[in-house]
Amino acid sequence: MIDDLDLGFDEPERGEKGRHRRGFRNKRKGGSGGGRGKTFLALLMALVLLGTIGGGAYYGFDRIQNYFVTPDYDGTGSGEVLVDVKAGDSATDVGATLYEAGVVKSVKAFIEAADANSRSKNLQVGRYKVKKEMKASEALLLLLDPKSRVVNGVTIPEGMITLAIYDELAKATKIPVAEFKAAAKDPVKLGVPAFWFNRGDGKKGPKSLEGFLFPATYELPPKATAAEILSLMVDKFLEVTEQIKFVDTVQEKRGISPYEALIAASIAQAESVNHVDFPKVSRVIYNRVYTDKYHCKCLEIDSAINYWLRLQGKDPKDSDVLKASELNDPKNPYRTHGANGLTITPISNPGEDALKGAMDPPVGDWIYFMTVDKKGTMGYGSNDADFRNLQRQMCRNGVLSGENC
Repeated sequence: MIDDLDLGFDEPERGEKGRHRRGFRNKRKGGSGGGRGKTFLALLMALVLLGTIGGGAYYGFDRIQNYFVTPDYDGTGSGEVLVDVKAGDSATDVGATLYEAGVVKSVKAFIEAADANSRSKNLQVGRYKVKKEMKASEALLLLLDPKSRVVNGVTIPEGMITLAIYDELAKATKIPVAEFKAAAKDPVKLGVPAFWFNRGDGKKGPKSLEGFLFPATYELPPKATAAEILSLMVDKFLEVTEQIKFVDTVQEKRGISPYEALIAASIAQAESVNHVDFPKVSRVIYNRVYTDKYHCKCLEIDSAINYWLRLQGKDPKDSDVLKASELNDPKNPYRTHGANGLTITPISNPGEDALKGAMDPPVGDWIYFMTVDKKGTMGYGSNDADFRNLQRQMCRNGVLSGENC
């Protein structure tokens, strides 16, 4: 539980961190212990000599007893101070941090407290609210109490687009949105491997960060920059896609690039209300753009149109409100009506279920999906007759009205 300690727990100067970063573990030196015996004899002789100097005897004893009695405060302390436990910190490092902040009286006291408490191995990285002049064992208990941990966190929901994510991050960190936008201009610099932007369908588009900001709850490091926060989210995306073997699976089973599958996942995420529909919606997407089952190799979806509107700072529109001129706007790079293939980038940041759905969709010849009730239930069809039947369901359930029924 204790790490290596040189010079019998010599105290570091304030501002000097412990040098050992091997974790909280005990690693005593071997040998007969003769060194300690010599040290004790030397100290005893020093005490005797000091004792012969009249009034200096007490002062000498007070200095020497620190080699045998660990300096420690009594009680639970007072006031308030914030301290950081960093990744890789050893017992010495944490003790030094507390000592420098005036929390414990000595690093040695904290190390001994950590050695005596088996729970100390569970100490987590983070920022903690503690008190000044605490007994070391009490300080350790505060560090082990989740209530003492100061969490600067933010939750990013599935399907959120990057611009909305920047707004959420700005609220949580007070970092201006402009800094997130600036950092996002180079996704590769943020950690997205360059191969992710390769695609085999001939489509050309910008290297966008869209799709790579994985939706999750993040604990943001103190004083993290916009680039560091976005990199944290990219790392999470790479971690999840590695765990589910996304890249290998879509290349081997789907025969498409990972980026194309990511785009499909982002569309399924945007179009579906319920997670159960992600796989089937992905199958519809693939059937439309990679087969001859549909009347064109186009998507003809409204979510892509709305994505383009939101990028321009405009509000999204319901399908029955979108005009034909908006659906077929030749200036819209995300146009899916009258334009073949997938969109030029993802249109949302999909979660794990959407990624899995695009990675391994069920076998089927569906070319239609429609939300048939107000609960978000999705219906699927393979031909015109199925399409009309789905429309009738929508009318019965009040999803469609007027001339559409």
